Amino acid sequence: MPKLSDKFEDKIYRLWEKSGYFNPDNLPGRHKKPFTIIMPPPNANGSLHFGHALFIALEDLMIRYQRMRGKKTLWLPGADHAGFETQVVFDKKLEKEGRNRFQISRDELYREMMEFTLSNKKVMENQLRKLGASCDWSREKFTLDPDIISKTQDTFIDLHKKGLIYRGERLVNWCVKHQTSLSDIETDSVEKKDSLYYIKYGPLTVATVRPETIFGDTAVAVNPKDKRYKNLIGKEIEVDVIIGKLKLKVIADDFVDPKFGTGAVKVTPAHDQNDFEIWQRHKNEIEGPKEVINRFGKMNVKAKEFEGLKINEARKLIVEKLKEKGLIEKIDESCNHAVAVCYKCRNILEPRLLPQWFVKIGPLAKPAIQAVKSGKIKFVPKRFEKVFFHWMKNIRDWNISRQIIWGIRIPAWFCECGEIIIQKEKPKKCAQCSGNKIEQDPDVFDTWFSSGQWPYLALGYPDSKDYKTFYPTAVMETGWDILFFWVARMIMFGLYRTGKIPFKTVYFHGLVRDKDRQKMSKSKGNVIDPLGVAETYGADAVRMSLIMGSTAGNDPIISEDKIRGYRNFATKIWNISRFVLMNYDSKFEKIKPKFTKEDKKNLKNIKTIHKKITKDIETFKFHIAAHNIYHYIWHTFADKILENSKPRLRSENIIERATAFKVNSEILFVSLKLLHPFMPFITEEIWSRFFVDKKSRIRDSQSESGQKSKRLLMIEKW
Repeated sequence: MPKLSDKFEDKIYRLWEKSGYFNPDNLPGRHKKPFTIIMPPPNANGSLHFGHALFIALEDLMIRYQRMRGKKTLWLPGADHAGFETQVVFDKKLEKEGRNRFQISRDELYREMMEFTLSNKKVMENQLRKLGASCDWSREKFTLDPDIISKTQDTFIDLHKKGLIYRGERLVNWCVKHQTSLSDIETDSVEKKDSLYYIKYGPLTVATVRPETIFGDTAVAVNPKDKRYKNLIGKEIEVDVIIGKLKLKVIADDFVDPKFGTGAVKVTPAHDQNDFEIWQRHKNEIEGPKEVINRFGKMNVKAKEFEGLKINEARKLIVEKLKEKGLIEKIDESCNHAVAVCYKCRNILEPRLLPQWFVKIGPLAKPAIQAVKSGKIKFVPKRFEKVFFHWMKNIRDWNISRQIIWGIRIPAWFCECGEIIIQKEKPKKCAQCSGNKIEQDPDVFDTWFSSGQWPYLALGYPDSKDYKTFYPTAVMETGWDILFFWVARMIMFGLYRTGKIPFKTVYFHGLVRDKDRQKMSKSKGNVIDPLGVAETYGADAVRMSLIMGSTAGNDPIISEDKIRGYRNFATKIWNISRFVLMNYDSKFEKIKPKFTKEDKKNLKNIKTIHKKITKDIETFKFHIAAHNIYHYIWHTFADKILENSKPRLRSENIIERATAFKVNSEILFVSLKLLHPFMPFITEEIWSRFFVDKKSRIRDSQSESGQKSKRLLMIEKW
């Protein structure tokens, strides 16, 4: 048996691709019932990381297993333009080049970003191949493919016609650094220690952490049950705000906590979500929002002498002025409170009142909740159902506008007369005023608006053969951290547009962590390059280390030592195969074996292992299946069965030798099949060299991979 080449993985992948079996249309006749996985499209803005390697290992395992089971398997690959995420990455690139996106024309910036993204996309495709992804490259999709763009816009138009999308001036989360609004789930809440300022407001005192917004105050609110302020409710008070005096009405609202601060709070609807909601409940009593902080996080003209100052600078000077006037009653420097930060740059988000497009999410959420509650869609692990229900029942309308250029343009047109026209093509004239001074909305869709439609759009909804054959899909495998970002939205949009669930099962994997259970990040210096270690130890070792350490919904631990250990396992498999097959004699073909009691026990045992691993894979217990085949091969097959067979293989009795070989080769034959979904490269390499003939399964051990083989392990019957 020749030495295993370190470069055999590329050769084996070319063999797979040449076979055409990644394409379900080319599979043998027994493959009839469809089994579909739509790949969660990796962001085309950089190289693959271990999170990607994990989903590749898990999804490829499922696809290879189902292909061997006789299913018409489609694993459709794709890439995500990843709007905001890619914009952030590209902004960093521009910064290194001494450039700024706001200095580049929209068309030029889009062109540069497309080149950048397509280049990364090509790199990712090659990386997926290196890890053994048996996906159908002929069906690959990109979220900025023309048909995807067009159908995404169709969804917007349809939702708008049905009154489920509206444009409204609402308070949104604004990232000053990235100059765009973000949805509620694109924000992180962090605890922050701030000073709580007790400021004299006429006859009462308010407590606030944001004295810089006093110029935008429109009322003072107290709890209706707070007896301290009962006589002031409904009355107007005069407040000194340094740059002048304000007359503010005292209103009663149940939101106000009497135990916080003084029990009286200033109401600034333009700069606080809670204050905005208070104003909405009291529109007939108090003035509307007054913005005093601009898009760049600086005080605007309404702040007069403080105009142009950054928030923290303004806060410091305003507090000094208030102290000079004797308006600061006290300062509590240990106030802990939650603030919203951008999930990318970690900067504090500034609430801003902006006209944006919103989806009325409630009507879409109800059928999605029912689909999971009824069991039509199953979550693995099941505990995520509770999390899903809680979030869906408390969901707010979704802001889908983004103030960036990288993404799918919103099909809305603004006429100078104020009319808004919803259609994909530019109108020749305005139906309202007959004018032609019409401009398209500069905003693009939130990435999750298009990727939320990924399963059915990738399959060519509504008329393609693929959509009719492969939808709904079988499994959506993804990280638990994007349950709300993506999974919930796929369920909602899938049901809304197609009337069908988008997938039957959602399998949640965890976040890959290092040996110290720390999340991998470049800043921590603990990132392991999956392609780098795959080059050193083999893709099979990387895959096996991820699967063995991964249980549904839990974070797997990865380390180079762990990967090295599974490289040793790959070497063990090779040595086992070499030992078994070096004892082959063509004379064995004509000899009827005479099985001992122990032989029969061993052959029965491998059948039991086969059934157990099948059950574990079917129930998504991949780590248990991997553990069982690993331990069986190493500790039962190698350490016991093969060792015990050595005296018989040296026997002068040819029947005894043939029987021992028959038992060993049969167990090896089944073991390779069971191991293939987990470690496809080495199992296919061994198979393609030795197991060819349907009767004997053995051929000349000196021939090279695939040169004479007409059978591939990847389509062998499970």
